[in-house]
Amino acid sequence: MSRPINPRQSDSLFSRSPAEFRAYNRSFQVIWLQPVFDVIFCIRLGFCFAWLLFGAAVNLGQRSMMSLRNCPLHVRPRSAAGEYVRVTPESAGWEHLGFAARLLNRGENWTAHTGDFEYGLVILGGSCDVESSRGNWAGIGRRPNVFAGMPYALYLPSQTSFTVRPASDEVDLAYGWCLSQGSHPASLVAPESVAVEIRGGGNATRQINSILPPGFDCHRLVAVEVYTPSGNWSSYPPHKHDVHRVDAAGTILEADLEEIYFYKLDRPQGYAIQRVYTGDLRLDETIVARTNDVVLVPEGYHPVASAVGYTAYYLNFLAGSAQSLANSDDPDHSWVKESWGTKDPRAPVVALAME
Repeated sequence: MSRPINPRQSDSLFSRSPAEFRAYNRSFQVIWLQPVFDVIFCIRLGFCFAWLLFGAAVNLGQRSMMSLRNCPLHVRPRSAAGEYVRVTPESAGWEHLGFAARLLNRGENWTAHTGDFEYGLVILGGSCDVESSRGNWAGIGRRPNVFAGMPYALYLPSQTSFTVRPASDEVDLAYGWCLSQGSHPASLVAPESVAVEIRGGGNATRQINSILPPGFDCHRLVAVEVYTPSGNWSSYPPHKHDVHRVDAAGTILEADLEEIYFYKLDRPQGYAIQRVYTGDLRLDETIVARTNDVVLVPEGYHPVASAVGYTAYYLNFLAGSAQSLANSDDPDHSWVKESWGTKDPRAPVVALAME
């Protein structure tokens, strides 16, 4: 008589055939290990997405840094000698204003013709003689650099040929130009005729030297020097001059002007920070400016801060809808004027007495 079959024993793992055992093993893997595989898959997928996002962020950051380095408003010097920086209306993408700076050593001459443009030459350092079809001037310039005295300048009207010859071991000069109409005389601007204004107050105190001010006998060119003591702000509150506006009497409330900022710092490692922005932030650039850098201001507000420890100098040339400096403040910051106390005693930075 055969033994009765034990149901539990017949269902046990040990009672199954090898084929049944393999099938059972596969079923166990599917039922119990599949969730583990799903978790591992999700983790790997998450890592892949994280890596893609990280790569995108790095790429965006690199593009942002490249954009900062290649800011179209920031023009760096291209050499250390000769004409070391240059801006034309075409390169700037605007209508009126050109600018360049040039270093000449004794024995080197610079000969040029103004063509249809009026020129303003500012002696940054050294001394030179100028011969022109409008007259000759000897010994223009006294200060060795912009931090050692007041400026000499020379205005040359259109259709003027001229030659500049250094009278010192070297001469550093800057020049701005724009299209000109009408008849205007060539004119030497001596330090004694340059009006000095100490503008602002507190840590927004700065010195302005008016070289070719509004009212100067020329067509549209304006030129001023600005000295900003260490840690101070200038062109502040932020102001703009990008719309031509007049009142009912015809008085200019704001002129539409293109502007050049050409920088010098009193130490080689010094720097200034300039922001150029519009009210709607359609344009919003922040630039670190060093010696011999140019910042273009085609529109918008454009305040400057001089880094602590360094005195900033910049030469402004302007040209546009009128020979004017009429501007309007950023309404968000115009209240600052009411908070100014006494003027910073470090201004003036330069004076006739230094020479």
